[in-house]
Amino acid sequence: MSGPGGAQLELLVEPVGSVLAIVAHPDDLEYGAAAAVATWTRRGQRVAYLLATRGEAGIDGLAPHEAAPLREAEQRRSAARVGVDEVDFLDRPDGTVVADLALRRDLAAAIRRQRPDTVLTINHREDWGAPGTRNSADHRAVGAAVLDAVDDAANRWIFPGLGGAPHAVSRVLVAASPAARHAVDVTGAVDDAVASLAEHRAYLEGLGDHPMADPEWLRPLLAETGAAAGVDAAVAVELFAR
Repeated sequence: MSGPGGAQLELLVEPVGSVLAIVAHPDDLEYGAAAAVATWTRRGQRVAYLLATRGEAGIDGLAPHEAAPLREAEQRRSAARVGVDEVDFLDRPDGTVVADLALRRDLAAAIRRQRPDTVLTINHREDWGAPGTRNSADHRAVGAAVLDAVDDAANRWIFPGLGGAPHAVSRVLVAASPAARHAVDVTGAVDDAVASLAEHRAYLEGLGDHPMADPEWLRPLLAETGAAAGVDAAVAVELFAR
């Protein structure tokens, strides 16, 4: 995606350091953001994944108890494709995640434990920026909780019993946000991103003939965003500087 309304995007040039990526479901990062992850890990930067659910409600033709282990395995293989070997799950119920204090506490604990410079998540807003689109409840809940948990993790008087010293991240990057004004140059990482999405075989098969069932769908998306940022390929992000 380009910027809102086709606006130009400003490239992020400062190093992101270590990254903790927090999303709701397996496949959330693979629809674009994994290209940024591949770019960072190639540079030797550490990236870890934390998923709120195992995506057990994400395949219509597969019962949740069958889908959960399958989708977890797909996510681990997908992460490995972009240089990530640390993937954790919170086991929240897929489809009914709530941005409550319990979720904020778990996320703040992860941030204090991982001590990232940057937190990466995906769109937490009501829609995707196009008329008639609506973002899922899980995306909205997890994204909102991430933003709150970043503040919580830095405050020693919030959740003081978590263990670990308070930790302040430098920035939060929100991929696929309709409010994106910045972009990460992912030129050279597009093949990795496509391969990462392709690892979600069962999920993609469950989409049937939907255009997003083809991992090659990523190439024009990243190229369009790159054009808005003046590079060959890019991932659009909303930046929250701390």
